[in-house]
Amino acid sequence: MDHPVFAPGRTAVITGAASGIGLAAAARLAALGMNVVMADRRAEPLQRAAADIGSGRVRTEAVDVAEPHDLLRLQASATAAFGEINFLMNNAAIGDNPGKPWENGDRWHTLLAINLAGVINGVQAFVPGMLAQSGPAVVVNTGSKQGITLPPGNSAYNVSKAGVKAYTELLAHELRQAAHGRLSAHLLVPGFTFTGMTNASEKPDGAWSAGQVVDVMIEGIDKGDFYLWCIDNETTRALDMRRVAWATGDLIENRPALSRWHRDHAAAFAAFAKG
Repeated sequence: MDHPVFAPGRTAVITGAASGIGLAAAARLAALGMNVVMADRRAEPLQRAAADIGSGRVRTEAVDVAEPHDLLRLQASATAAFGEINFLMNNAAIGDNPGKPWENGDRWHTLLAINLAGVINGVQAFVPGMLAQSGPAVVVNTGSKQGITLPPGNSAYNVSKAGVKAYTELLAHELRQAAHGRLSAHLLVPGFTFTGMTNASEKPDGAWSAGQVVDVMIEGIDKGDFYLWCIDNETTRALDMRRVAWATGDLIENRPALSRWHRDHAAAFAAFAKG
């Protein structure tokens, strides 16, 4: 690997690390000889996950990313243990579906506090110290394709991931000005991935594994990519890009919102998707 953060003795902090993509990332980075601080709300599953990795370089912290003070505590603990923080992955999220935009306001606020504010809390707790240190560093925020094309079905989740996309784009721009290449931000964009949110006991044929997503993340950072875009076993990159282009076209052509799913535009989208 070419990127200097992926080296023995460097330190990674990963939220939402008890399962799924966060756990796969923790295992991969520990195998590279990095120090890894795994954070999650659930202490017992987190400790079991760390035990399964079986590396003396792994520490765990029970953290609620919706609470800014928890992230500050995590930053202080990780820094006291290992010094510089070289890799921050704001990955914690929940997949609850509170319903339509006018329903279940409390559940909407809870999801946004974790999925979106949790990313902001992580950046604000860690990035000032990462800017002040001398070593190379990377921030990865986990978004989703659902935050880009906004498929109907879970409005709250889509809104949270759309916010993560916008926030990370702005963060990357600001870091280019402030860090001069030493600290960069990247948006991880998983597709259909088998995790605890999949609601299936076995991996569906169409889904990628969490490990495949981590492969894309590491390879993309090595190449200097900002958008760490993942396909899956149901879609090609070409089809993904046509969906993104169509969604952007709604604004440019002033079509109805989410016209991909509008009966008056369904045939036009189908033809566009075929190229």
